[in-house]
Amino acid sequence: MTPLRRNDRYPQGTANVEYTVGMPERPSIHLRIARPSRDIQRAERFWVDGLELQVLYRTGAEAEGGHALVMLGWPEAAWHLELVDDPHGETPPSPSEEDLLVLYLGELVDRDLISRLVKAGARRVAARNPYWDRWGVTIVDPDGYRLVLSHRTWP
Repeated sequence: MTPLRRNDRYPQGTANVEYTVGMPERPSIHLRIARPSRDIQRAERFWVDGLELQVLYRTGAEAEGGHALVMLGWPEAAWHLELVDDPHGETPPSPSEEDLLVLYLGELVDRDLISRLVKAGARRVAARNPYWDRWGVTIVDPDGYRLVLSHRTWP
C-alpha cells in the first residue's frame, strides 16, 4: 500500500494521520456487524441464551452517541455483533429476507440449539432461497434479522 498524506480529498479537521491507498489483505482484520435493536435486552437474551454468544462489552445511554449498546461474540473470533439500543425507533431495524448472518457450523444443527433459540425469542422460518433450507436452518431474531445455521463448512 502506498502512504498518502492528508490533502484536499479529506475534509479540514481530519486528524493529522497518514492514509493508505487500498485495503490491507489480512484475514485477521476484525469484523463488527452493528445493528439497531428495538429491545436490546430481548435481543441480548436471544444471542446469549439462545446461541451462547458472550457479552464482550456493554455501555449505557451515557456512551458517546447517547445509545446503550452491547457487543456479543466469542472472545477468539475475528468478528462480533454490536446491538445498539433504539427503543424510540430513530433508526428502526430494516432487515430483508436476504439480509442473512450465516454461521458455518461444520456439523448438523443440534435440535436443542434450535429449541433454545426459539425459547429465547426466535422464530424458525423457511428461507427465501431454498439453498439455505438444504444446507441449514433459518431463524429470525427478535428484531427480524435472519440467522442461518449452516451445517456446511467455510471455505
